[in-house]
Amino acid sequence: MPAHRASRGWFIVTIAALCVAAATPAVGDAVTVRDASGRAVAIRDASRIVSVGGAVTEILYALGLERRVIAVDSTSLYPARALAEKPNVGYMRQLSAEGVLGLGPSLVLAADGAGPKETIAVLETAAIPFVRVPDQFTGPGIVEKIRLIAAATGTSARGECLAGMVEADLAALAVLRARIAVPLRVLFLLSFMNDRPMVAGRATAADGIIRLAGALNAIAEFDGYKIVNDEAVVAARPDAVLAMERRQFALSAEQVFGRSSFALTPAAQRKAFASMEGLYLLGFGPRTARAARDLAHALYPSLASEALPAEQSQTACAP
Repeated sequence: MPAHRASRGWFIVTIAALCVAAATPAVGDAVTVRDASGRAVAIRDASRIVSVGGAVTEILYALGLERRVIAVDSTSLYPARALAEKPNVGYMRQLSAEGVLGLGPSLVLAADGAGPKETIAVLETAAIPFVRVPDQFTGPGIVEKIRLIAAATGTSARGECLAGMVEADLAALAVLRARIAVPLRVLFLLSFMNDRPMVAGRATAADGIIRLAGALNAIAEFDGYKIVNDEAVVAARPDAVLAMERRQFALSAEQVFGRSSFALTPAAQRKAFASMEGLYLLGFGPRTARAARDLAHALYPSLASEALPAEQSQTACAP
């Protein structure tokens, strides 16, 4: 073989090896992150990741780390190929320690709120690094989530790229919200339990997305999700009702406003009902600003429809 061809071949192999080395942190080069529980977690190898939580998986894929993901949970609905191509460890709140650790991960990234508590206690004391990813239902909370995942996986530069794109979207969304003169009162309806509505109060993803869309949560008397009586629905006086699109327990405007309590609300009089896919609406991941924009347009039809910066950009944060 001619010397110049051999030299060229060696150069290509060397560059390829350097690219792989840059994409995967070397074992032994520890990175320490502080997770949502306040624990300092040392990570030496982020090459085999179990991802728990729809937004966690979405961020990993947005960072171009899908090849490192060896399993996901059942809430990892975006991108759709995640559940199709990766083993499923089950619902994030019903994890099995054996099911997770048996896959041989080098790192477990789990949304704060994963469970049950007994399983999380086992995972936190195992030899495999376990990182609780914070789940704050605000714009800055999304950015914090991205940066933590990027730091834990040794991809901080890509993380800053993605965080910057999300921040630009959130800034554009704030400009859109400023055009709303009178915020509407929105009631988020999760489901009907024993014929009574379960609704979202404060400190919920539903409360967060309603606020990002420039509206007010009509239920502000309690935290979390709670079953309420018909009187509470009437007293809340929602201008609109928001629900999730899902295969089971699907809700429609006809079903909701056909009930006596909802029929008496301003929302029924306005026929104001919106329904969006669950992870897109409540995931608080890279697409959340777009979900809030879409919700704002549904609530305020007179708002001009505008693309957010990330939708117009040709920049990709993944390699």
